[in-house]
Amino acid sequence: MDREVGEDSSECGSLGTLSRCGKFLCGPRNLALKEVFTWQLFKTIVMGQALSMLICGTAVTCQYLADAGVETSVLQSFLNYTLLLLTYTLVLAFRRGENNIIQILKKKWWKYFLMALTDVEANYTVVKAYQFTTLTSIQLLDCFVIPVLMVLSWIFLKTRYRPLHFVAVAVCLLGVGAMVGADLLAGRDQGSSSHVLLGDGLVLVSAALYAVSNVCQEYTVKNLSRVEFLGMIGLFGTLISGLQMIILESKAIPDISWNWRTCLLFVAYTLCMYGLYSFMPVVVKMTSATAVNLSLLTADLFSLFCGLFLFHYNFTGLYIVSFVVITLGFIMFNVVPTYTADQPYATDEAYHLASSADVQQEGGVVDRLQKEEHDDLDRTVFNHKAHCNGLY
Repeated sequence: MDREVGEDSSECGSLGTLSRCGKFLCGPRNLALKEVFTWQLFKTIVMGQALSMLICGTAVTCQYLADAGVETSVLQSFLNYTLLLLTYTLVLAFRRGENNIIQILKKKWWKYFLMALTDVEANYTVVKAYQFTTLTSIQLLDCFVIPVLMVLSWIFLKTRYRPLHFVAVAVCLLGVGAMVGADLLAGRDQGSSSHVLLGDGLVLVSAALYAVSNVCQEYTVKNLSRVEFLGMIGLFGTLISGLQMIILESKAIPDISWNWRTCLLFVAYTLCMYGLYSFMPVVVKMTSATAVNLSLLTADLFSLFCGLFLFHYNFTGLYIVSFVVITLGFIMFNVVPTYTADQPYATDEAYHLASSADVQQEGGVVDRLQKEEHDDLDRTVFNHKAHCNGLY
């Protein structure tokens, strides 16, 4: 009898240790398996990979344009911003009341100007970096956007992370390391190395600018409007990139050998970028800018898979390992939702249950919380009686 009690005590001690570790990583909650692998999580994964495929489309078309001797990155961005202008900005122009474009420009024009400037220069600096450094350096240093984004979200959006989120980020970066190692083994460390420090600095600047742009995007789409964000980015992005194009590429554009193939590549690139800009705010609103950037780490892998058939790249098994590890880290990050500094535990729990079970009614969350409180009370009474009966 004493042996059985001792074994039960040891088992309870092990379960208690696991429970404490789980609460340390995930916060004060007990997650059931059905609350982890939900339809919401599945949609988030699929949407994130769809964004990666769109980036893959831009990378493939850029490669073909570069092979054709076309190096007009500002022109390509200008076409994307123009398409945003012709759709979302026009929608704002036909709105009435405070959401009309005139009212928005009167109150917040300078904010959206700075947002667009940040976005345009982030796109420009990362493309420029390819002229001075290697692909490996760009892949590694571009991950700098994630810690910067987390810090900015912590400061300005009051986002708070569980320890599991930091573990998930580390897992994703480990997957990136495996991808870079696979590139080295496959001999894909191409790129200029004439001014490595300049190129690496441009990558870091681009990552910081992307982080600022993404934080602004997350705040705007969650508190204001996705259409307003895209409309203003389209308006000011067209103006800024158009001016920059005139200054930097006025000689390069006439030298392009225009034919149906080149025009088709420009159209494909523009549509991929337009889809990325239109679709990304939807995913950001569902999750966060940090989660979206973690999912985008697989974009290089999709580009590689396309390159196996289009550009005859070499393949190693490390690419599959990298994809699995990055996806695992992304899932870990989205298992437990982030919360804000002023968000109490009950609200955090209700948010998780509501987002992970779309079919539940509004009262289901309250019932769940009340049931958990009742179960905790029952366990407390049972433990007290057991203690009095000499079981512990």
